[in-house]
This record gives sequence, structure tokens and C-alpha cells, in this order.
Amino acid sequence: MQRLRSAVSGATLGMFVLAASISCRSAYSEDGTATVWPTQQWQTSTPEEQGMDSAALAKLLDFGATRSLDSLLLVRHGRIVLDAYYAPYAADIPHRINSATKAVVGTLVAIARKDGLLDSFDHPMLEFFSDRSIANVDDRKKAVTIQNLLDMTSGLDWKEPLDGRPDTMIEMSRQQDWTQFVLDRPMSSAPGDIFNYNSGGPHVLSAIVAKLAGMNTSDYAKAKLFGPLGISISNWWRDPQGIPIGGFGLALLPRDMAKIGYLYLRNGQWEDRSLLPLDWIDKVSHATVNMNMPRAPDLRYSNLFWALPEKNVYIADGYHCQLIMVLPKLDIVAVTTARDFCPLGKLTDLIAGAVKSETALPPDAAGANLLAEKIRELSTEKATEVGATPEIASAISGKTYKFPANALGVKSLSLTLIAPDPHYDVEAYARDRSQPPLRFSGPIGLDGLYRKGQLTASGIFATKGKWLNGSTFEVERQAVGMDELQKWTLSFDGDRLNLRGKNREGRDVSVDSEPGG
Repeated sequence: MQRLRSAVSGATLGMFVLAASISCRSAYSEDGTATVWPTQQWQTSTPEEQGMDSAALAKLLDFGATRSLDSLLLVRHGRIVLDAYYAPYAADIPHRINSATKAVVGTLVAIARKDGLLDSFDHPMLEFFSDRSIANVDDRKKAVTIQNLLDMTSGLDWKEPLDGRPDTMIEMSRQQDWTQFVLDRPMSSAPGDIFNYNSGGPHVLSAIVAKLAGMNTSDYAKAKLFGPLGISISNWWRDPQGIPIGGFGLALLPRDMAKIGYLYLRNGQWEDRSLLPLDWIDKVSHATVNMNMPRAPDLRYSNLFWALPEKNVYIADGYHCQLIMVLPKLDIVAVTTARDFCPLGKLTDLIAGAVKSETALPPDAAGANLLAEKIRELSTEKATEVGATPEIASAISGKTYKFPANALGVKSLSLTLIAPDPHYDVEAYARDRSQPPLRFSGPIGLDGLYRKGQLTASGIFATKGKWLNGSTFEVERQAVGMDELQKWTLSFDGDRLNLRGKNREGRDVSVDSEPGG
């Protein structure tokens, strides 16, 4: 008994020592200065004051332009040293972070564990759903744990390759009960055996967080994560049951994305509070689960974060380069939002290459001017070429064209082009055909520049159009901050209109308007 008490006492002492160690590391940045907390707002600094090179960051911004970035933000030693936005995106527009949502859900699971709502990461998944009738239950499914869901090693049968079509995720999105769909999946391997990318597992975790907290996952996030960090602007897509989607769908401002990264950089500490369990950050920052990607064999995974251990970086990673990157040894948080893929290793190298010192560098006026001019250049939209306005423009302006049911979902379309305020009006078929059509309207730029519409429940849309020839008009509509670009080609022939574009799955679709418009 005495040995047991001594062991418990020693273990307890060890935990206090570890906690004190983490607390001390959190109180001071890597450069030895007192930690800056951006709860109210971020402090800013020149790159040189934080040991980084402005000219190198200007080259980083050029790289971002080749990768269709919307924003690029860097924090070093707790201060923003780079905060750039590529037009038409702007700093005040929440950006959909796609699968980086998973890392936020994982963080909420960690908070639930820290708060005592979750007893163990090894708790079996099915025990949270004893009120449901679940299909394909066998000993392997009974053994699936929270940790398996966090590491994408559940063994559930799921097809969502990182380099291919996400068939099972698409199938899930068509269900009325996403959680049930995931729970009912058969097993393809024993839990813990192999990594298999799966957006369904994080959705089950979102449902579990809601059960544990007794409130919606989004409300729990606001109370336990967003609130303490000073994040006040967010929106989160939900499934048909009202559960915030665990695998994607959260939108945040880039500066708020950086706060989440900063929480991890400071070992789960925020001001005078410890928000995450002591061992959570250690597991994330020392990821060991092999993602089995032949083209990127060094990638590892842990707790819904990606990692490149040899580059000392771990990442909340979303489709098309929505990234929260944590580089602990360099005391850096990097955030990108984008509309295309980007190479993680190359991006990490460019960021690390801009670090020249752990302490301040001499001022660099030429580099500072170069960087400032680059930021101004990127934030100013450049007009694309437009064709001459043909005679047909006045004939079709204001005319409404109606369409039969089609894969583009367009019920009717009207363009008002000959007016002081060119604009479009669209009716879209509702997915549930018993519901009334959805209506969208907005300005359209005819001078090669986007025109932004008002903020709606679907986001902010920026639209421009141009004539390709005497009867063909092209519309380009961007969901700003949502990684979506829609192009339609409209060919006019008398009273008929042929509309061409890509559907949600990227397939080409062509549809003719109904006779008589």
C-alpha cells in the first residue's frame, strides 16, 4: 500500500512538474520575451523586428499568387508580420476552411476530455449511441474508439481518397441522417490497423461532443474555444439533423484561424487558462500515423492534424490549401486560404527560409517597401480582357429564360446588361422539389472586374461577365471565401438560350431553355 501511495504521489508530482513546465513555456515566446495574447486583437510588427526578411516574404507572396491563394498570414513571436489578401478576397470575409474543420472538432474533443466530459480517448464509439439501432455490428466495430476516429484508423469501410473522388462522402451528403450513415458502415479492417481518410468519423465526433456537452457542437465551440480566444465571427454548415458538420463546413476569418494555431503553439495555454490536456499537444506535434501517400511518404497524422515531422510542422489541413500551420521550433503560425492545391513541403520551406535570426534584424527600408508594394498589388484586382458589346445585348437584356430540370439546377435566368447597374437574377431548383425555388440576384461587372453582392446566408458572391463573340456571353461567379468558382457559357439564338457549365461533381452540362423563353 505504501508503495502504491508513493507511486501515486510520484505520478501526481510528475504531472505538476509537466504542467509547470508547459505553463512556463507558454508564458514566454521562443525569443524569451513575455507571451503576447491576441484575445482582443493581434499586435503587428515588421518582419525584421521578429528576425524575418521582408524581401523573402515578398517572394512568398509571389508563390501564393501562382497557387490561387486568397490570403497569407504569418505570426512570429506572437505578432503578425505578414497579413496579405488577394483580390477579390478581403480580410473581413469569413473563409470556408473545408477539412481544417476536422482539427477544430478534434480540439473540441480534447477540451471535453480536459473538462471531464469525456472519460478517455479510448472510450468505444458505439457506447455513445446505445439509443440507436446500428447495422453491421461485429467485434471489430465494437472496438472502434474515439482515438481511432481522431487518427482515421477506425477501419470503417469508406472511400474518400486524397487523390480521387470522395464517393462515400458524397453518398453521406445525400442522407437525412449523416451520423446513422457513418455508424452503419461495415468494417473493412480492424480498428488501429491502417489509416484511411474519412470525413464521416469527425462527423460522428461532432455528434459525440454535442451529446457530452448537452448542447450543439457550435455552441460548445463558442463557449469553450472561440469565446476564450476572442473569436466572435464564425459560421458552420449543419447536416439535416442540425449537427454541425464534423468533416468540413466551418468558416472563420484568417486572423481567427491564426488564434487556433497560436493556442497550439502555446501548448494549449491561453492567457491564464489551460484549455487542452497536457498530452494532447505532444501527440499532435509528434504524429506517427502513416498516411500512406506514395507521392508524399513523409506525411503523418494524429488527432485530426497532418504533420511533416522532418520539417517540424503540423497542420490543420483543408481542401484547396486552407491551412493552419504550426512551426514550434521557429515560433511561427502560418495561415493560408485559397482556391487551389499547394505543396505543403515547398510552402513550409519558403516560410522557414524567410527566418534569418531568433532576434531582431536591422531595419530594411528597401525590403519593407518591396513587401508593402507587393501587398498593395495583390489586394488590387486587375481587370481581365473583355470583348466588344454586340447588338444582341440590348435584345436579351432583362429577358427571362426558363429551363427544365437540369444538372446545373437552374430554373430561370435573366441578365440585365444595358443599364447603369448591370445585374443577374437566377432561380434555382430546390433539392427537395416540393420546396419553392431559391432566388439569387447580384451585380455583374462588365469591365473585367468583379462586382461583389451583399452578404447572404450562402455567402458573398462576386460576378463578372464578358462577350466572347456576337452571340456568346461568359459569366464568372465566385463565392468569395468559399473556394468555389462557377463559369457559365451562354449562347443566344433568337428566343433560345443554351447554358453550359459544370455541375457540383465537375461534369460538363449543357441545357437549352424552354421554347418561348
